[in-house]
Amino acid sequence: MVLSWLCLACSTGSDLPDSRDILRRIVPPEFRDATYDVCAFGARGDGLTDCRNAINEAIARCSAEGGGRVVVPAGQYLCKGPIVLKSNVNLHLESRSEILFSPDPADYLPAVLTIWEGTELFNYSPLVCARHVSNIALTGQGTLNGRASQGFAKFRPQRSAMQDSLRQMGIDQVPVRERCFGARSILPPSMIQPYGCRNILIEGITILDSPYWVIHPVFCDNVTVRGVTIMSRNLNNDGCDPECTTNVLIEDCLFDVGDDAIAIKAGRDQDGWRFGQPTRNILIRNCEFRSKCNGLCIGSEMSAGVENVRMEHVRISRCLSGIYFKSNLDRGGYIRNVHVSDVVCDTVRTAFIRFETNYQGARGGFHPTTFENFRIEHVRGLQSSECGFYAVGVAGHPMRRIVLDHVDLGSAPTPYVLKEVEEVSFRDVRINGERMPEHPAPTEESRLKSY
Repeated sequence: MVLSWLCLACSTGSDLPDSRDILRRIVPPEFRDATYDVCAFGARGDGLTDCRNAINEAIARCSAEGGGRVVVPAGQYLCKGPIVLKSNVNLHLESRSEILFSPDPADYLPAVLTIWEGTELFNYSPLVCARHVSNIALTGQGTLNGRASQGFAKFRPQRSAMQDSLRQMGIDQVPVRERCFGARSILPPSMIQPYGCRNILIEGITILDSPYWVIHPVFCDNVTVRGVTIMSRNLNNDGCDPECTTNVLIEDCLFDVGDDAIAIKAGRDQDGWRFGQPTRNILIRNCEFRSKCNGLCIGSEMSAGVENVRMEHVRISRCLSGIYFKSNLDRGGYIRNVHVSDVVCDTVRTAFIRFETNYQGARGGFHPTTFENFRIEHVRGLQSSECGFYAVGVAGHPMRRIVLDHVDLGSAPTPYVLKEVEEVSFRDVRINGERMPEHPAPTEESRLKSY
């Protein structure tokens, strides 16, 4: 992996990612020309018959016979439990088809190995899952409906004793086999989670009413998310969270979500350091974000490191922060080599562009995150209610090499806050109609709200 990263850096002439080099690494899977209709295995699109076994049997047969397309025809298909994808299978949802997942949390037991907010545990199964398989897809013009508002979304894990217990297990490095939550858990699962998989395509489908993070590939490689519509505004409904995952393309998507539109992750604290698997080579383009929280985020669970991220041609509606890189002194790791271009953002409540080293939930460690090599260019916003550009590093461990080029923000009470930051350059940056100095001086620190 080190050699491939060095080759990528040489080919671009700098450490900043180039979309062409990332795309060369990403090839959507192809499938055998064979079709398996779930109705032939006993599924009925009446919205009442439990079709989980029929769907999973069709997937298993398709995979065992060499792969192909498992088709879900028009209709509503009740699914009392998780769908499990297997190698060489494309689960294809035809137009006007809808899979209605059971809202009963008990249907997603027994507990399985998973990751929740960057920490490993045994917990409820994701609604669509895959384990250590290759060449898998979810495609078509149909809908996955998690119906979590009737079940999982009623859980309140944030700042709970259970969330605190899991985080402490991660810090103490309790063996994962002992981190068993299961039926007593109030930690909702992800909607779609490929775990340790290669060659993944999610294309065209609509996703509604997710329990928690919506698309969450973990320890994966070669992932394409294309033309997907997510409409899910429950708490903590991030749109797409690649975690400890490499070579990812997210394009032509609409994310209308209850939390961050895209949040790039790489494990939390000691678990992230133990994984040691960075998230790298991510291209996000031609998307629209409508978020109750933030637009593009990296972090805060990023302890194994995130690098080589490019976002271009994105429209962000009203949100908290538009472009947000977040960590705290427990995390360690790094965020580096990030290129953001051609982004239009509406009103933001906190900072238009934000670098955060004091994100909520810290437990008193001192493991500063390395922030270095960012270029943000051709970005426009209407207004910020607090600050235009916010970057506060750690004493003795400053952020480095941040370039803003052709950035225009209509209005902000505070144009910028800079502290413990080196090699910052403003090139044609305008805030409140005024051109900012090319080499801005440090300012007094002022805290923003954390979300």
